[in-house]
Amino acid sequence: MPVLRNADHPAVKTPDSVAARYAVAVLGSWAAETATYPFDLTKTRLQIQSEVAAAKHGYKLENHGMIKTAVGIAKQEGILKLWSGLMPMFQRHAIYSGCRLIFYEHFRNMMKDENGKASLGAASLGGLAAGSLAQLIASPTDLVKVQMQAEGRNVLQGKTPRFKNCRQVYAMLYAESGILGFWRGAIPNVQRAALVNMGDLASYDYTKQFLMREFGMADTMLVHAAAAFNAGFVAAVLGTPADVLKTRLMNQPVGPDGRGTLYRGMIDCLQQSVRNEGVLSLYKGFLPLWMRLGPWALINWIAFENIMLAIGGKTF
Repeated sequence: MPVLRNADHPAVKTPDSVAARYAVAVLGSWAAETATYPFDLTKTRLQIQSEVAAAKHGYKLENHGMIKTAVGIAKQEGILKLWSGLMPMFQRHAIYSGCRLIFYEHFRNMMKDENGKASLGAASLGGLAAGSLAQLIASPTDLVKVQMQAEGRNVLQGKTPRFKNCRQVYAMLYAESGILGFWRGAIPNVQRAALVNMGDLASYDYTKQFLMREFGMADTMLVHAAAAFNAGFVAAVLGTPADVLKTRLMNQPVGPDGRGTLYRGMIDCLQQSVRNEGVLSLYKGFLPLWMRLGPWALINWIAFENIMLAIGGKTF
């Protein structure tokens, strides 16, 4: 079984390539996304409830915890609604996950010292850059995902349903704001991705190399799991505030001019959220985000590493 192999004894020997690494990164992310997606949807619902700016436009204020929110979605909308928006998330990872890994490995190779090692600072910069570029490219799919995740709540609050499937969301967004409208919320989205990837990519990479270098551990699943656990926690701590702002900007209603009606931009969203709801509002949804990013990182990295071992490719 590939899971019992390590980098020194792969299951088979096949040529490694950028295309193969890209494809395996996408497969790993899809596996992780399918397993942890309900946490992402619950996190999104938590971030837009008790949103004072939205309440001024007729949205009902709510203040439920993670479990009550998830159970409420399953009861009121159906359990499959916990996976609402999964298709655009798959589309996102087909772009984002492959790009971020290839970009990061390129940046890491550029910043290695004479001993072939990259410092924590260099790895962090690589994660920031890779996450930013990948998310900028994939941002439209994230916007579609957020719209689909929030739609069930809008309907329960008496709003008219706006779409039935992923394709109709793309059409609606284009009709509202044109091509550039697909990048609504892109700035905090890119910032979030930069921080999350600094936590995920850099933390995973550095922790894995540290365990292997300082403790003489082999490149096996035990190392992958330990590094992934650390990466998920760091990514959640760094990324939650930007994730809250991104979600609120992407979910806000759009006026006839194609602009959001609740916030003028990221800074305005930040100011309103802190002024109206306190600084801890920036960590709404932290628990489900961590509960998602932790298992997500674990599944994603173990899947990636073991698929690469199974095809005889180079591990991360």
